[in-house]
Amino acid sequence: VQLQASGGGLVQAGGSLRLSCAASGRTFSNWPMAWFRQAPGKEREFVGAINWSGSRTWHADSVKGRFTISTDNTKNTVYLQMNSLKPEDTAVYYCAASSVPYLPAGYHIPTMYDNWGQGTQVTVSS
Repeated sequence: VQLQASGGGLVQAGGSLRLSCAASGRTFSNWPMAWFRQAPGKEREFVGAINWSGSRTWHADSVKGRFTISTDNTKNTVYLQMNSLKPEDTAVYYCAASSVPYLPAGYHIPTMYDNWGQGTQVTVSS
């Protein structure tokens, strides 16, 4: 499977962006999906995840209430709607998919995901 992330860019603080991650090569309708981000000099950080049915979502405390993860299985695409962006949201954002339908160890753990997109840069200016 290949994951193609898009939608990043430069935005002013308080603005919005919507990231998309399109999967090809295999339907991921039963795969958990997630977004992570990595700022320069920092470790990869969990942003949000959604279970295989789309019935449950998780978001990091740092983005809760501002970011929303969702899926459109008819398009094999996962989205990250980002509102009220802050300069500290600046990072490369990566989408990820797991080939295991359930992640009891936690949906926020990067090693639970075995498929990764190439990343898309999000820059928030103050």
